[in-house]
Amino acid sequence: MIYVVTVLGYLGLLMFIALRRARNVSTQDDFMVAGRSVPWQILVGTLICTWIGSGSLFGGAGRAFREGFSALWMSAGAWVGIMVVFFLAARVRRIAEYTVPDLLERRYHPAARLLGTTAIAIAYLTIAGYQFVGGGRLLAILFPGLDPDVGMTIVAVLVTLFAVSAGMLSVISLDVVNGIIIIVSILIAAPLAFAGAGGVEGLTSVLPETHFTLTGRLGLSAAIGLFLPTMLLLLGESGMYQKFYAARSGAAARKAVLGMIVGVILIEVMIVATAVFASAGYWDDPTFRTAGGFDARATETVLLEFARHQLPAFAGCLLLAGAVAIIFSTATTFLLVPSTGMARDIYQRFVRPDADSGTVIRFQRFAMVGLSALALVITTRFESILDMALYAYTMVGAAVTPALLAAFLWRRASPVGGVISISAGIVTTLIFGVLNSAGFERVWFLPTDYDYVIYPAAVASVSGLIIGSLLTAPARPEQVEPFTGGGNSDAGS
Repeated sequence: MIYVVTVLGYLGLLMFIALRRARNVSTQDDFMVAGRSVPWQILVGTLICTWIGSGSLFGGAGRAFREGFSALWMSAGAWVGIMVVFFLAARVRRIAEYTVPDLLERRYHPAARLLGTTAIAIAYLTIAGYQFVGGGRLLAILFPGLDPDVGMTIVAVLVTLFAVSAGMLSVISLDVVNGIIIIVSILIAAPLAFAGAGGVEGLTSVLPETHFTLTGRLGLSAAIGLFLPTMLLLLGESGMYQKFYAARSGAAARKAVLGMIVGVILIEVMIVATAVFASAGYWDDPTFRTAGGFDARATETVLLEFARHQLPAFAGCLLLAGAVAIIFSTATTFLLVPSTGMARDIYQRFVRPDADSGTVIRFQRFAMVGLSALALVITTRFESILDMALYAYTMVGAAVTPALLAAFLWRRASPVGGVISISAGIVTTLIFGVLNSAGFERVWFLPTDYDYVIYPAAVASVSGLIIGSLLTAPARPEQVEPFTGGGNSDAGS
């Protein structure tokens, strides 16, 4: 009973604060970018909570159960991506737009805005969808008779209400508290899990040797297949850029990224370690097994099962509250970003350029409801949360990131090259996703498994960017200068 009270109480607290913050929303800046007034200390918490989601809590933990510490390759992509983002944060804040598609149109062409919005919507609804899936599994563990699909719908409704209430203000208001709970809960759970597994001797006596090697059982190609989508997603992660726009200044944005590096590394390592330690207790449990090996969906619940049944009550309650924080914070952000894209990049840009802030906010709120329903539909197309994560990461990483980075780093990137790059990334990712869903295991020598889709998708996008740019007229100086800071030293110019 104490677990139910803890989770429901925390959900009630989230809704109470969100509804109170709704009173402070009066302008488009308030709803979309929290008034552009967030100090770096607050921004650190919300950036961490943007990244740490069900992909880590479920997908990463399930991978750690099955494959061991090599699951950290997925997290390592984010660490490298954050370090690169550190050098772009101040530039992004200086440009002071609302969305990544704003940047794409400003640097390339209106078609780049539409294509970027499409890619982000597909990816982010997939990410929001697997937050709903994770929330449904959490409720099913708390209420054993509850169908996880019903739980998923309940979570979707609650997240949508939370997001609709105050937009970015509601997200940032709670992410500091959420971040603290996530860090404290996993720091307590990890050593308890280690002790419960019998320490090093207990772990090595139960788990395979490959659980403790650098690339694990599946080898280097699978490890890089985890690393690249994560890195490329983070480099083009619209929720993060939108929060840079919310920063008080460019300096505040850069300080926040430094804090984010420390926080994300700490939490991701602890999540994977806790999942590996906990897996020793469930290794031979038939609940987590199938005739051919592991049940991927079951292994993805290892941290929640461990919190509910193995940890002392205080630590279990704290970890479950951390899970709620992770799911709600991430789901809200990943509903907010595509709805902002629809409101800002389609409705306000092409349908109603003269719309006032109130009209745009109302449109965005209605869009959130529709997008939430669509995210629920998308969840039916995937077998596991990890598959959903890798597909979404590839969509943004291949379609948006190359053109976005080129906007800042390559003066010669042309409008045509940018549009071709985004188009190629979208089309290639969609094709391989459809082939995978249809049961095809390979296309020529290329596997369609979600671990490997990043290879053809990234090659298509980068090739389109380079070839298209070199064969067409460069962008006008006024398109380039805001992104490069006016410098002329560029290897591609």
